[in-house]
Amino acid sequence: MRLKDQKGESVVEFVVVLPLLIILLFGIIEFGIILYDKAVVTNASREGARFGIVYREPGSEITCADITNVIQTYTANRLITFGSPSNATPSYVPNDCNPGSGNDLTVTVSYEYDYLLLPRFVKELVPFNPANLQGRTIMVKE
Repeated sequence: MRLKDQKGESVVEFVVVLPLLIILLFGIIEFGIILYDKAVVTNASREGARFGIVYREPGSEITCADITNVIQTYTANRLITFGSPSNATPSYVPNDCNPGSGNDLTVTVSYEYDYLLLPRFVKELVPFNPANLQGRTIMVKE
């Protein structure tokens, strides 16, 4: 007789816990995407810096636009944005991207990550909204 009184109890408990489980699952997925995109941004800065420091014949020096194209191509093919264009923004030290042999070239790539899976109300609870991911690479020009 006692079992008949508790027939729907497990369904009610499941309905109460299900939203929390879904938010937890999407939070784990979102955090994984953030970590992946952070690695992509860091690798993009590395690719851009490597492209900028390789020796070239005098008169055939590269420009900041050339390095930006390398970075934009790298991030466009690899960032997880679910269809929206990547907004990775590079910056350079020195500003002309031509440090001279033996000097450092610093490439910094910034990417403003906008949450993809979590609903809007959860975004308000996160203190770092949107997450600004940044990768920085310093290499010496050959």
